[in-house]
Amino acid sequence: MGDPITLTSAISGRGNFDRVNAPVVEDERGWHKYPPSSKFKQDDEVGISGTKTFETVLSPNEKKQSVPVLALSYFDPAKEQYVTLRSEPIAITVQGGAAATQNVTASQSASPSPAIAVAPQRTQKPQDILYQLTDRPATAESFAPLYTRTVFWTAQLIPLLALIGFAGWKIRQTRIDNREARRIAALQHETSELMHKLRRNAASPREYYAEASRVVRLKTALASGSSRIDPNVVDAETAADTFKLNTDSRDQLRRLFEQSDEWQYSGAHNGPARISPENRREVLELIENLK
Repeated sequence: MGDPITLTSAISGRGNFDRVNAPVVEDERGWHKYPPSSKFKQDDEVGISGTKTFETVLSPNEKKQSVPVLALSYFDPAKEQYVTLRSEPIAITVQGGAAATQNVTASQSASPSPAIAVAPQRTQKPQDILYQLTDRPATAESFAPLYTRTVFWTAQLIPLLALIGFAGWKIRQTRIDNREARRIAALQHETSELMHKLRRNAASPREYYAEASRVVRLKTALASGSSRIDPNVVDAETAADTFKLNTDSRDQLRRLFEQSDEWQYSGAHNGPARISPENRREVLELIENLK
């Protein structure tokens, strides 16, 4: 009992032998089956005709009187259906201790169907364990959980530091954005207040031209965007370039700044004490068109 038996099956005929698998053991109870081996001998140049031989090693685990039946299923084109061929039982004697075998050959064929030939023979029992590792590894392996190791927590510092840096950058950007938003809001509020005053008729020429030029400076600073121009340094040319004014509008803007400077720094003015409605309308239209 326990000695291996090799069953040899030969499949011959014509067809795609690459898809032909080894015959299966119908009843494996009491047997230890090893993976089958195969070889193919072709009878033509293209490999369509030939014989494919399988060797299946079985080892009995209990007393047996015959080897198990092998079965092969294939598609018969003549019958247009699947056909199953089975080998004949082969008598053997399996007892405790040494096993005696009786060599019997059984074959079953069907023309033009493939044929199965089974011939048991005694072979040396293959070893289940081929070798054992005897060399010790170069480094000792630890079975401690990963989270208890120092390298694990050290690696966690990298994303933590990156997160802290990102949070600091976001806070700084938020503060910068808030400061810029407050600056823009202040400029817009001052512009709105001055425009409200310009639409009234109570202002003197000195106040009117000073407030009008201030509105131009504020609008230029707001229109500068990322350049963040300081409204206190804006002159007529800077405002004209920012709003891309034509020649007539540039001349009007220069006269506005000149009149503002004249009323601001001369201490006296030879012109009228009040601004005519036409001049007010001209200044308002110029300022409102600065977009």
